[in-house]
Amino acid sequence: MSIAFLLTTLVVVVTPGTGVVYTLAAALSRGSRAGVVAAVGCTLGIVPHLLATVTGAAALLHASATAFQVLKYAGVAYLLYMAWATARDKKALMVEEGGAAPEESARRVIVRGVLVNILNPKLTIFFFAFLPQFVNPGEPHAVLRMAALGGVFMLATFVVFAAYGVLAASVRRHVVGRPRVTDWLRRGFAGSFVALGAKLAFTAR
Repeated sequence: MSIAFLLTTLVVVVTPGTGVVYTLAAALSRGSRAGVVAAVGCTLGIVPHLLATVTGAAALLHASATAFQVLKYAGVAYLLYMAWATARDKKALMVEEGGAAPEESARRVIVRGVLVNILNPKLTIFFFAFLPQFVNPGEPHAVLRMAALGGVFMLATFVVFAAYGVLAASVRRHVVGRPRVTDWLRRGFAGSFVALGAKLAFTAR
């Protein structure tokens, strides 16, 4: 495993995107546990993209404009739904007197995290262009090596996203107890999902 691969992975994972925004929103809404669970969901959302790359299905997505557009606009629609749901849920960033936010099942948090990443065709294209650069096609077990590198990418994603979530949760009490601040945060996260959806909508292959 090369230093170049690790550095590239770190840069890609640390750069804020839909997964980071979702993880921060979950952590600020419901604490560090929800942030870590959201990180798990976003990490699991990478699996289909990795499998598509390893099995060669990414080549079809790259070659087929129709397949790419269908998945892209499904992703846009989901990001807009996330924006609507975030703006609408006024209780999400409230802390009650006992210190607890409204409960949301871990399964629901994970499913949302998975969908945030699984409906992003750029992730499949990224893996398709990224992983093969670090694997010699002629070497034995090239597919297994590519899968192993993908596993490292997933581990880095979970660690970084979980760190984002824990850090966000650590300042949660300083911001969510103030109605004006929580309103701006809620609108900010909703706006971020809209912006990311627009960016995805205007992204070419």
